[in-house]
Amino acid sequence: MPSHNFGTQGRAFLRVAGRKTGENRWVRAFYRAGSVTLGSVGRVLHVLWLEVAGLFFLVLAMVGGGAAVREYHRYANGTSGVGRVLLAAAFALAFLYFGVTSFTRSRRR
Repeated sequence: MPSHNFGTQGRAFLRVAGRKTGENRWVRAFYRAGSVTLGSVGRVLHVLWLEVAGLFFLVLAMVGGGAAVREYHRYANGTSGVGRVLLAAAFALAFLYFGVTSFTRSRRR
C-alpha cells in the first residue's frame, strides 16, 4: 500500500537522487566549483561590507569632531556647558573607533 505522506516520499526521493548524483563526476565537479565560487564571492562581499561600514563610521566621526570643535568654541565664549563638548567628543571618538576597527577587520579577511 503506497504511503500518502508526501514528506516521507519526498525525503526518500531526495535521498535516492542525492546518492545517484553523488556518483556522477560532473555533478560533483559542478557542486565543488559552485561552493568554491560562492565562498570566494561571500568573502569579498563581507570585506566590502566592512569597508563601507568603516567609511560610514569615519564620516560620522568627522561630523562628531566638527560638532565637538563647534561646542568647544561655544564653551570658550561662555554660551554652552562642558557637558555638550564632552558628549560630542565621546561621540566622535566612539565612531572613530568603530571605523578604524571595521577597516582593520577587513584587512584581516
